[in-house]
Amino acid sequence: MTEIASVPRLLQAIRAALDLTQAELAERLDVSFATVNRWEGGANRPQRAQLAKIEAVAEEAAVKYGDAPLTGDAVVPRRRGRQAKSAAPTTKPMEQMLWDAACSIRGEKDAPKFKDYLLPLLFLKRLSDVFDDEIGRLAEEYGDREVAIEIADNDHSLLRFYLPPESRWAVISGRAPYDWPDDERGRTTRPRDIGEHLTKAVRGVVRFNPTLAGVIDIVDFAAERNAERDINPAKLSGVVETFSDPRYRLGLADVQPDFLGRAYEYLLRKFAEGSGQSAGEFFTPTEVGFLMARILRPKPGQTCHDYACGSAGLLIKLQLVANEFDPTARVPLKLYGQELQAESYAVARMNAIIHDMDVDLRRGDTMINPKFRTPSGSLDQFDLVVANPMWNQPFSASLLEDDPYDRFNKNGGTTSGKGDWAWLQHTLSVLKDGGRAAVVLDTGAVTRGSGSKNEDKERNIRKWFVDQDLIEGVILLPDNLFYNTTAAGVIVVLNKRKPEFKKGMITFVNGKKRFTKGKPKNHLADDDVADLARLFNSGESAEGEVAIIDLQRVADVDYNLSPSKWAHQAEAAAHAELPELLAQLDELTIEDTNLTAELLRVLGPLAETGTER
Repeated sequence: MTEIASVPRLLQAIRAALDLTQAELAERLDVSFATVNRWEGGANRPQRAQLAKIEAVAEEAAVKYGDAPLTGDAVVPRRRGRQAKSAAPTTKPMEQMLWDAACSIRGEKDAPKFKDYLLPLLFLKRLSDVFDDEIGRLAEEYGDREVAIEIADNDHSLLRFYLPPESRWAVISGRAPYDWPDDERGRTTRPRDIGEHLTKAVRGVVRFNPTLAGVIDIVDFAAERNAERDINPAKLSGVVETFSDPRYRLGLADVQPDFLGRAYEYLLRKFAEGSGQSAGEFFTPTEVGFLMARILRPKPGQTCHDYACGSAGLLIKLQLVANEFDPTARVPLKLYGQELQAESYAVARMNAIIHDMDVDLRRGDTMINPKFRTPSGSLDQFDLVVANPMWNQPFSASLLEDDPYDRFNKNGGTTSGKGDWAWLQHTLSVLKDGGRAAVVLDTGAVTRGSGSKNEDKERNIRKWFVDQDLIEGVILLPDNLFYNTTAAGVIVVLNKRKPEFKKGMITFVNGKKRFTKGKPKNHLADDDVADLARLFNSGESAEGEVAIIDLQRVADVDYNLSPSKWAHQAEAAAHAELPELLAQLDELTIEDTNLTAELLRVLGPLAETGTER
């Protein structure tokens, strides 16, 4: 007989092997969707007869166990004729849903505006699916779904978010009836079309959940301009119908963590591709965020900050990894984020709400007006800082020189070029003593100015950080991970109090080869994320991937912090593509020309002296 503790993993494996949603599996087992959802989440246990049905379906799916109960070891689903899928939810169905929805209103709005309409709808669908999950939980407790809804209607505290009837997706999509009441003057409140219905729906959600004001109700779906609707109701109906597809459920167990941030990221990328423009905003790939979190290893109760938080994905991943490291912890991380862009700020609030996480989010330009300050006006400081600020961003020299918080002059001086190290100087200013940070930057930030005869301010700031022994390490990421660039990027890890075995040393990790090929973008597999974090934190060298270099050697090469310089992967050159080899040849030719010119300049006076003699 199956161990009860293994049931959630077994159900996931069955669904992966047979490619079923929770609703479809529920139908196979002759139980409600909510029952399967509760079983898979570990909240309820199946009875003996139900367990027998589960085992029968498992046998049909050819899902096999190891000898031990599956509380720690993975269930391995096996399928004849093709490789088994992972049981974890993927973003692919969601991406297809979003693109289908976008295509259904294409032409109605400029491409960049699509997300303003789709994301609130996506959020509403998520809230509605979670509402249904929680009604299902109550139905199991009270024995009847209608009774559960009646109880929830009278006690909203039983739910995370209460949705009035007109805001529930089944009513919006026309799959459930609803008798619209008359107003105080006896007139019907029934909306004329889906646009009016959606606007009433989001306003209804806000009426019962005031914390969602300014998050879900950011657009009017019935807005008109010159007596014409901004979006044709027929097109909106198409979007609603697309979101209603049962394959695209967004309940508690149906989507990946940070799915809303991923949705925002996906929409920006697709619309940028379609218009031939840059997305204009920069998002951190999910796996890079998890790598940063695993490197920092957050502990319960720590304060964590992202000063360019976008959709708050990096902060959310810190909490998810903290939960993974210590699942019994009762004290959550304390999360703080600042974001400049209004759209990203709204998505960050949605993301925090969806994850039931308390994130203190504030809007504003961090470099000009950092919002997290003490009563005395100095900057708040945090245990952990994560960020992916805009790469190579220029800043006015006057802004850096006259900074009221003294973030720059005291931390290595001011730069007159690109602002990558200015962001690291800000990072240092908001780190507590003993704090750590992981910041994503362009690869050029760790090499610019090294070896130059001219005095370079960026190189000088880098020198100051090295001399102060603040850089714990640098990780080189693979090419083509980020959505609006093919550049690799690096993670710079700062540490104000290095452990003894890392003092006076910098850890360089070359993760160039750690990628899985994809279209249009590569990605880091889970195993690679875990391996890279382990390699970085171990403090041990690994041939071709990890080099532990003392500060004097770094100084000897004029503070070049490129991991590829220290952790060589020589075999890569032997397999390089022809264009890459030609580019390298061009660089060597230019370098040779410059060296020859420099040599002639130095030897010129000697030649003239010899001629005079």
